[in-house]
Amino acid sequence: MKKIFLLSLIILIAAVTLIAQDSKVIETEFKVFGNCGMCKTRIEKAVKIKEVKYAKWNKDTKMLKIAFESTIDVDSLQKRVAEVGHDTEKFKANDEVYAALPKCCLYRDNPKTH
Repeated sequence: MKKIFLLSLIILIAAVTLIAQDSKVIETEFKVFGNCGMCKTRIEKAVKIKEVKYAKWNKDTKMLKIAFESTIDVDSLQKRVAEVGHDTEKFKANDEVYAALPKCCLYRDNPKTH
């Protein structure tokens, strides 16, 4: 009985190790348009999923620095941001979602943000 338990434990540890090795952490950054602290909160919350290890949006540079597991791709993260109303380098937010943002967050007609 003790041998079976020990063998099971070794197999479990080996499986967890293999799974952990398959998902590398990728670090990148991409442009996300926005204006203020509310934008920052919304953008960072949009990518707050278990695969994302770090996400920080800079209001001045409009860049989102992000570290995420290789089990997802950067396009899916950019789509998540666009879904909450913020254009990215690759994806434009839905016009209705964008229009529903607070007035201070509306960046499309602001020449300083593009």
